[in-house]
Amino acid sequence: MLNISPISTKLSECPTPTELNQRSILYEKCCKMELIAKVSKGSRMDQVYIPKHRPGLNVGSYVVVKQLEVLEKVQEKPYYYNIKYIEPIKLEIINKIFNIINKNGIVDNIIITGSFLEKGFNFNDIDIITISNNKIDSKYIENLIKTNIGIKAHLILLSNKAIIEGLATDPLYNLMLSECISKKRLIYKIKKKINYKILDLHLLKSKSLLDNFDILSGKEKYSLTRNMVSISLFIENKKINYEILNKEIRMLLDLKNVDEIKQNRINKKSFLKNYNKIYKKTFNKIMKKIKNGSKQK
Repeated sequence: MLNISPISTKLSECPTPTELNQRSILYEKCCKMELIAKVSKGSRMDQVYIPKHRPGLNVGSYVVVKQLEVLEKVQEKPYYYNIKYIEPIKLEIINKIFNIINKNGIVDNIIITGSFLEKGFNFNDIDIITISNNKIDSKYIENLIKTNIGIKAHLILLSNKAIIEGLATDPLYNLMLSECISKKRLIYKIKKKINYKILDLHLLKSKSLLDNFDILSGKEKYSLTRNMVSISLFIENKKINYEILNKEIRMLLDLKNVDEIKQNRINKKSFLKNYNKIYKKTFNKIMKKIKNGSKQK
């Protein structure tokens, strides 16, 4: 038997028989009685206590006892980092994502980043970083988000150690968190470390644009360009965010707007000439540091 001491049941609030004609709806609600109570410990079985004098819930009637979930916490406001504007519908989607992840895994923080946060609705998926030292079924959560919200999610699982290491050594980590929305405040004390051998591997990804220009989409070309230029900024100890990065891309590649890359509206000959020049310059800087035996700056 469940033992529950009532938290809120005021019989005096129920209508008297003389009020029934005027307040039939209230009477119906009162007769369909619901009690908010808590489970108390019993000697053999836990128990639920209800008032002896009550309208409805007669002795012998069947009832349903279930966990109370209606008294949810007020939705906490997320933290914005360099986000000047976010559409209300996007904020609603973000809050739903936070709720789905929190109900299906133990996480320290959830961070939304990427093109989803750009103005408008020109995005293919939502980049979500979850910070946790616990195992999480990313595919399961991605499917839940797709089923419940209708948007494809890309879940990136990182431990607290991994996010700190990434921010210290990887320019793309710095870029991702330069503009983001997080469930909890971001508090990281990072001491920058430049590992040139790791940067060399990251830069190698961008070389594929030179070899596969004709078969890459505009967004793929932008991604590879962004990777290369962010590495260049990183080794020069310059600040990295999307505004600075896109400005640098426009200047180095002689473009009016980075959308020219994303929309595949670039002149192949001039673009590859400039791109190759930047790649070689960045590559040579990294090789020089590696040959000098400098792993950290």
